Amino acid sequence: MTATYDVIVIGLGAMGSATAYHLAKRSVRVLGIDQYEPPHDMGSSHGESRIIRQLYYEHPLYVPLVQRSFELWRALERDAGMSDLLRMTGGLMIGSESSGLIKGVRRSAREHRLPLEDIPGHLLQERFPQFIPMAGFSAVLDPEAGYLDPERCITAHLTLARTHGAELRTGERVLNWTPTANGVRVRTGIGTYEAARLVIAAGPWVNELVGAMGPAFNVERQTLVWFDPPGDRAMWGPNRFPIFMCEFDDGQMVYGFPMGKRGWKVAVHYEGEPVRDVRNVRRTIEPRDVARVRNAVARLFGWAADAPVLDSACCMYTDTLDLRFVIDFLPGLPQVLLSSPCSGHGFKFASAIGELQAQLLVDGKSTFDVAPFRIDREATAPA
Repeated sequence: MTATYDVIVIGLGAMGSATAYHLAKRSVRVLGIDQYEPPHDMGSSHGESRIIRQLYYEHPLYVPLVQRSFELWRALERDAGMSDLLRMTGGLMIGSESSGLIKGVRRSAREHRLPLEDIPGHLLQERFPQFIPMAGFSAVLDPEAGYLDPERCITAHLTLARTHGAELRTGERVLNWTPTANGVRVRTGIGTYEAARLVIAAGPWVNELVGAMGPAFNVERQTLVWFDPPGDRAMWGPNRFPIFMCEFDDGQMVYGFPMGKRGWKVAVHYEGEPVRDVRNVRRTIEPRDVARVRNAVARLFGWAADAPVLDSACCMYTDTLDLRFVIDFLPGLPQVLLSSPCSGHGFKFASAIGELQAQLLVDGKSTFDVAPFRIDREATAPA
């Protein structure tokens, strides 16, 4: 006999775990399926830390969503009994006044009347001695910024989803899904399941599941590197070092975090290696991968040119053409919700996106306007 549910969620990473939780919390009969054992390091929701920031340089439309995300991450900590899912450090944004980063931060602050702090170059080292001022660059501090622990956030969402009655099947790969008269049928390597609604939150595997029914997505392989920084390690810890982003004049952007268990983590934003076959992505970190990150970060921290490497890993961005998310029902299939290929900046929003997707599925509307994330929007390449 085929098991039947209200909603099936495929993929239990950032978006899927949050959606399963918010659905189950509303007494919806939920089945969550993941081909691996989340939290895992095979997709996009791992690596010890993910930035969260309020002065969203990408576009002011994200600001209300991230503000709700802050509230829900704190609620998740409380409800799951897990401290430090979210750690506030402030966020230092560095670049020229003409850079997309600095212009975008100022625009979000202006449109939403939010505080920011300009740090003059001659005071930067007094405030943050780890940073050396760069000629022609501004330093702007976002006071409402920090980082999330992605693995523990996913664990918290899944634990609470189970507590509220969700059934979660992990280590079970979805082979296909088909529309039915009453909803959808999902076939895995183990069984067949039916539901009135389906959420596809499969990250880099989304192309396998939606094909031509969805928009075009590009997957890129990113390298994360944990270095051993110089001097007293305490000066690189979260009490003294903020999350940071820096955009250079040629458009390259690097970002990083305070010292964590694995070291001082940094990476290059975008510019990753294209992935043609997500099932056979190159997961071994090679010297050329580390060199790419090292050379970029050394433009801001010269010592990184020969700093010891403590750890490294790869993750994947799943990008839309305009780098905005997708939160929409598939054309002609109002029972199938395509959930947020994150374009490399989505983890911070998972708590709020999980909530609004539950609203869309149960109420038919959400408290946040998802029109900018529709499949049929006018998608253009970012400037």
